[in-house]
Amino acid sequence: MKRIVALGMVLALAVSACSANAGQTTTAGTPLGSAPPSSAPPSSTQAPPPASQGTPTATPHLLPGMPAPLSPKDVWAADRPGRLAAAVRRDPYRIYVPNSGSNTVTEIDPRTYKVIRTFRTAREPQHVVPSWDLKTLWVNNDLGNTLTPINPLTGLPGRPVAVHDPYNLYFTPDGKHAVVMASNDKQLVFRDPHTMAVQKVLPVPCAGVNHADFSADGTSFLVSCEFSGQLLLVDTAAEKVLQVLRLPGQRGMHAPMPQDVKLSPDGRFYYVADMMTNGLWVLSAQPPVRILKFIPTGLGAHGLYVTRNSRYLIITNRGEGSISMLDFVTGKVVRKIKIPGGGSPDMGGISPDGQVLWVSGRYNAVVYAIRFSDGKLLARIPVGKGPHGLAVFPQPGRYSLGHTGVFR
Repeated sequence: MKRIVALGMVLALAVSACSANAGQTTTAGTPLGSAPPSSAPPSSTQAPPPASQGTPTATPHLLPGMPAPLSPKDVWAADRPGRLAAAVRRDPYRIYVPNSGSNTVTEIDPRTYKVIRTFRTAREPQHVVPSWDLKTLWVNNDLGNTLTPINPLTGLPGRPVAVHDPYNLYFTPDGKHAVVMASNDKQLVFRDPHTMAVQKVLPVPCAGVNHADFSADGTSFLVSCEFSGQLLLVDTAAEKVLQVLRLPGQRGMHAPMPQDVKLSPDGRFYYVADMMTNGLWVLSAQPPVRILKFIPTGLGAHGLYVTRNSRYLIITNRGEGSISMLDFVTGKVVRKIKIPGGGSPDMGGISPDGQVLWVSGRYNAVVYAIRFSDGKLLARIPVGKGPHGLAVFPQPGRYSLGHTGVFR
């Protein structure tokens, strides 16, 4: 029920946002897919220190069993264009769209923009999540209390697995555990990453656990709680909550509603999208984590995606039908692209070559394909009702940490 109320608030916000920003197109900046812009060092009060100028993140105490980072300066170094893991090189390039309101998954050929197939799932599929070993795509049927596996080689669904309240799904960096974000149950449930058998249930002191990202050394992860405006820092190996933070919000705004979480390339900062405060919270990643600043991006800030050159963070602003680009070096929003005619960009992923953002239009029953180089809307593809956490697959990277595709 809380989720329904919250979504209603966001819908109202989205309507007002579209009318308030009619005619807005972009702020100044270079094309998203072009070479990084030159930038002045940020002031200490306006932006985090640049990755290239800071001390590389030391990782002497990696979570045992996790693959060592390719670079001490860039946790996303494995995501460069075309660097497909051996496990996925034969998989066809597809877009997998969970339609929460239709209880279906739509599969799209990204080269023709045509729908290949649509199949039914259990109630309210929320996200399509690549497994840690990249061999399975899991459809999170939240109210259906199941995970539907998809074989990415054929695109065909398999027999559902019983899992209670799987709103979202992550995997620990060592590949030993799946972590179910059981939002309604107020739990993080550690499960076997293949059978999904329960290993440990961790009750959480907040409402609406939904998104997360892991520290550079994999020893902890930050979880957002959308309905209580809180964040949790969780010890990966001990499987316990280390810290609880409440976002402060902004004067005159709704209470915070944190969504997607992403780590900076140098591993020093977490970025948390807040769809009610309309931007990003920046936190130090070293435990205990601290809230450092807030960066406005647009109404309904929601999904976060790192470009394949690790220079920019893409933010979907669901409430105003736009996407913003944040320069990691300067900490500033350098460009905004408005979807023609408006829309509701929600969750998605970047194409393997890094040229196109694929994102669901949550309240418009469509999927958008947006080219970074010129901001052109390449396609607006009709799908089912309530398209949400779509997966672009395969993508570069050695293993998946979950959600719609967080690869390292």
